[in-house]
Amino acid sequence: MKLSIVIPCYNEERTLAEIVAQVLATDIKGMDREVIIVDDCSGDGAPQIAAALAADHPEVKVLTHPENRGKSAALKTGFESASGDIILVQDADLEYDPADYAALLVPFIENGADVVYGSRFLAPDRTTFLGFMHFHGNRALTMLSNVMNGLRLTDLSTCYKVFRRSVLDQMTLEEEKFGFCPEFTAKAARLKPKPEFIEIPVAYTSRSYAEGKKISWRHGLRAIYCIIRYSLFR
Repeated sequence: MKLSIVIPCYNEERTLAEIVAQVLATDIKGMDREVIIVDDCSGDGAPQIAAALAADHPEVKVLTHPENRGKSAALKTGFESASGDIILVQDADLEYDPADYAALLVPFIENGADVVYGSRFLAPDRTTFLGFMHFHGNRALTMLSNVMNGLRLTDLSTCYKVFRRSVLDQMTLEEEKFGFCPEFTAKAARLKPKPEFIEIPVAYTSRSYAEGKKISWRHGLRAIYCIIRYSLFR
């Protein structure tokens, strides 16, 4: 099997080289690997860093957007270029630890899994959220998604979503900004046969807004809209 790791990037010059180094150092149990960085028209030095990484590492590919389109749009661009049997989403910051890849891939290798999410709520001793609203907002969105989609997830908004290409090929993603998580979850939950969603505990250390965190309450409102829309209308 081959693993495609898709990294959307927007103004992440401080962390991009380090996260790619961590990704390349991970144990992926003998699988082939490609790393796809999608730069969403960054205004800092991230494009130059990405180009240097691709020049130094043949498994790294860089795609660019001529204008800023949003995280979900960057993911779609990466997915279109991915050649792996399994696709893994990795943020360009350092909030998530690629050392968790080994655990995330076990269900695919040993049990033929189709969809695996890395849950921050299943590893409370390794998890640090950015305040009350960040923690409980995630829990509320997950609960709403579960009710609408007949699921029992603990972490809808996790970055670590890992899935087979065959699952992705059965849906058309529409969101451009931060709607990927609820849209993908709702559309995957409505596939026939419905895939089993497996959750694996993962570590998480939230950065502050001063350090570059981009999510806000407006994205929470959009997530509510996406949950309702894509749960009721594919």
